[in-house]
Amino acid sequence: MIKKPKGTKAEMEHEIETTGHEWDGIRELNNPLPRWWLWTFYLTIVWGLVYMVIFPAIPLINKATPGIIGYDSRAVLKHNINHYKQANAPLDRALITTPLEAIGENEELLHYARTGGAALYRTYCSQCHGAGAAGAKGYPNLLDDDWLWGGSLQSVYLTIRHGVRAPEDDDTRASDMPAFAELLETDQLIDVTHYVLALSGQPHNPSLTSSGQRVYTENCADCHGKEGGGDRELGAPNLGDAIWLYGGDRTNILATITNGRQGMMPAWQTRLSEAQLRQVTLYVHQLGGGEK
Repeated sequence: MIKKPKGTKAEMEHEIETTGHEWDGIRELNNPLPRWWLWTFYLTIVWGLVYMVIFPAIPLINKATPGIIGYDSRAVLKHNINHYKQANAPLDRALITTPLEAIGENEELLHYARTGGAALYRTYCSQCHGAGAAGAKGYPNLLDDDWLWGGSLQSVYLTIRHGVRAPEDDDTRASDMPAFAELLETDQLIDVTHYVLALSGQPHNPSLTSSGQRVYTENCADCHGKEGGGDRELGAPNLGDAIWLYGGDRTNILATITNGRQGMMPAWQTRLSEAQLRQVTLYVHQLGGGEK
């Protein structure tokens, strides 16, 4: 036997208290929440209160409440860091005491150095040189073999250790590309630009190269060399190849000659340990452009 409802839907809704809200004849009923939902809600409140008592939870001015168990995530992190430092200490000592050129003879040590160097590169170097180390305008590509200061292990190490034009390091790599707008006339700047374009085999105005060569010889050859091959002792780039730090078209070359370039790389010896400096060196060296 089917039990019929006591009233129609409208009659039943009429018996339920409303919230007092009504839109276009539609009333909002104040139906009670399901009991399972209410109990779940109450349990979350109890859980939150228990958690606040047991674990660090309430922020204070300089720290948070420690909780009953006194758990400290920073202490755990410090413990883990010290644990791995102690575990790697023998490898770090070997990395420091072994000459850079001889580290490759120890396969385990070389693997440790390159793996650690990759992690350090991603943390400290990728912001400028790129995640893939291909560089960007004003930031050298570490994958090619065009090195301003040399691509040997020792040269790369010194560049990383002391930086380039780093004001905080007395032994930093230092070179000066002056702003020739203060030294040359506008037509001289244009002429020497076309001569540099000719050195790298790019389209240029042949009628300007003779005068441009004279300007180059008098103002640029001491650093970049008579034939434009550059000088690693001075950090002067090779002007005859197709690799350009700030762009090699006419506009960018003219801007470089006119305004000069004073890029800066920080000295990492104050931020990284000796072992870490060597790790980054070995990682960068093996990216593709390192020299024996």
